[in-house]
Amino acid sequence: MSEKFVSSKAPEPVGLYPHARRVGNLLFLSGVGPRQKGSKEIPGVTLDQDGNITDYCIETQCRSVFDNIRWILEESGSSWDQLVDVQVFLTNMKDDFKTYNKIYAEYFADNQPCRTTIEISSLPTPIAIELKCIATIDE
Repeated sequence: MSEKFVSSKAPEPVGLYPHARRVGNLLFLSGVGPRQKGSKEIPGVTLDQDGNITDYCIETQCRSVFDNIRWILEESGSSWDQLVDVQVFLTNMKDDFKTYNKIYAEYFADNQPCRTTIEISSLPTPIAIELKCIATIDE
């Protein structure tokens, strides 16, 4: 049996899926990007009139993603300290990894979950980073 969670603070999913799903004492988060709830604007992203990225700030996007993850975790009954696995998807590993890794170290100084970082050619929305996480949740 599993339970679905949708955060009231994180951005709405861009498809038919919940923010998180609990199975036993594990919480599986769907991919989370830097968008903000109730806004078409994406923090750290400048788009042209056709919706193509003209400029972006990976630091701003990272901080926004981490905030979104924290809200989903907390509203689902878990917490930042209960993260056990993080998959990171970057669209530009060469240019963005160093900055991303520096910010990641700030947010994960105390809790250090397992991590995989993968470069992909694009994401479903015009963003440069997305995280997929697994956390424990108290029974």
